[in-house]
Amino acid sequence: MTDTEQYLLEKVKGGDKSAFQKLFYNYHDSLFRFVAYRVKDEDLADDITQETFLRVWKTRSSMQPKKSFFSLIARISSNLCYDHFRHVEVRHRHEDSIPDYGGFDTLEPEMINQGQAFQKEIQRVVNKKLPDKCRNIFILSRIEGKSNLEIAKLLDLSIRTVENQIYRAIKILKNNLTNYL
Repeated sequence: MTDTEQYLLEKVKGGDKSAFQKLFYNYHDSLFRFVAYRVKDEDLADDITQETFLRVWKTRSSMQPKKSFFSLIARISSNLCYDHFRHVEVRHRHEDSIPDYGGFDTLEPEMINQGQAFQKEIQRVVNKKLPDKCRNIFILSRIEGKSNLEIAKLLDLSIRTVENQIYRAIKILKNNLTNYL
C-alpha cells in the first residue's frame, strides 16, 4: 500500500468525496475485471462493482486506512458475487415450485381456468413482486415446508427476521391477489 492510498483512505473515512472519487477511478477498472471474471456477465459485473463502491462509501466511518483498499473491495465484491449466485440457484430451484394442487379434473371448465389463472398469478407475484430475500424465505417455508428455525440456520438469520419476511410475503401476496380473494 502506498502512502497516497493510505492518505486517501483517511480522507474518505472523514467523508471527503473527492478522495473517494480518486479511489473510485484508480480501482474501478481493476475491480470490474475481477468481478467480470467471476460472474461472466459484464452488466452484472458493472452492477456489483457499483454496489461495492456504494457499500464502501456507506461504511466509510469504520474503514481501516492502514489496510489494503483492493483487499477490502475484493472481499465486498466477492460476497456480493456469492449472494448473487446463491439467489440465482434458489430462484432456479424454485421457479416452478408452487405446487399444483390438482383435483381440477372433477371441476367445471370455468373453475379449472380460474384455478389455473390464480395459480399463475401466485407464481407471478412470488417471482416478480417479492424481494429476493423475502421470496427465498417464503419458498423455503411454504413450498419446502421448512420450519422458521431451520430457515434461520440455513440462511444465517435470526428467527425474528424469518418471521418478519414470511409476514411481509403474505402481506404482499394478499395485496396483489385481491381480485381472487
